[in-house]
Amino acid sequence: MKQYECLTNDSSMASAIFVPYYAGLDLRRYLWGYNTSMRDSSGLDLVKWLAGKPEWKGIMGKDHFLVSGRIARDFRRKSNRKSDWGSNFRFLPESENMTMLTIESGSWENDVAVPYPTYFHPSTDNEVFQWQELMRRQNRPYLFSFAGAPRFRQKWSIRSEIISHCQASKKLCNLLDCDSQKCDDPNNLMKLFQSSVFCLQPPGDSLTRRSTFDSILAGCIPVFFHPGSAYSQYVWHLPQNYTKYSVFISPKDLRLGETSISQTLLGVSKDEELAMREEVIRLIPSVIYADPRSRLETVEDAFDLAVKGILKRIETLRKVVS
Repeated sequence: MKQYECLTNDSSMASAIFVPYYAGLDLRRYLWGYNTSMRDSSGLDLVKWLAGKPEWKGIMGKDHFLVSGRIARDFRRKSNRKSDWGSNFRFLPESENMTMLTIESGSWENDVAVPYPTYFHPSTDNEVFQWQELMRRQNRPYLFSFAGAPRFRQKWSIRSEIISHCQASKKLCNLLDCDSQKCDDPNNLMKLFQSSVFCLQPPGDSLTRRSTFDSILAGCIPVFFHPGSAYSQYVWHLPQNYTKYSVFISPKDLRLGETSISQTLLGVSKDEELAMREEVIRLIPSVIYADPRSRLETVEDAFDLAVKGILKRIETLRKVVS
């Protein structure tokens, strides 16, 4: 943000005001073993300070935005019970006026999802183009792959069924068990995704996954099992026509044995597969964050799209208020 080319120190000229409050880092310090008042204290101090500033009074903070670094739900605790998760930051009236960029937004209008960071932070346009071309030429011996572990405590999780399907289709599926910590090594993940035509992306601890963007980076077509994993998120970064870049499989049909992952994906024609992969590779620039020490010339990365989206959103809000 500090290297954005259109920064100004004159707030009267600013189209939008960035609030450098690292909400996710702040909350993480107090998530375990602290009462709710401690979890909420920094957010309360922040909005009190902001509301006293002249910049706030113009349209009551609707031109302010921040980045959370965690999912939106973490900042929407509904009670003051110590056992309840998260803080109440986004329920504060002043906070509700601001827009928050988050890795998973949910259904709240003032939260907007942006992509999880991937492993690739290019310094030049040419690095992006070379990577895209490399992904086009990649040999993909496996039909589909999955990197993850079961979620036995989550009754609604579809992961056990996915792992079973993968184990039953060893010639078609490449499985990376994240219980073994192999997923901590980016080389393992990227090799897995680059060797696969399709990459399975079920919900994890929440509906979205960082793995979705790793698979797009690898030119692997994502397969979703819940619309909230991507289709209702990332509105500035992913196409609204989700059939152009992904496949959806009903988790209900999978549990009931009415559908098979391998048969569903084998049913995708070669022409459809090639078109989807090309769309996924085209999306790579929009889901990566370039090296902040340099600047891409013609390519818009995830940061550029997020800032453009924020400016357009705040311009609309300003017209409504005025």
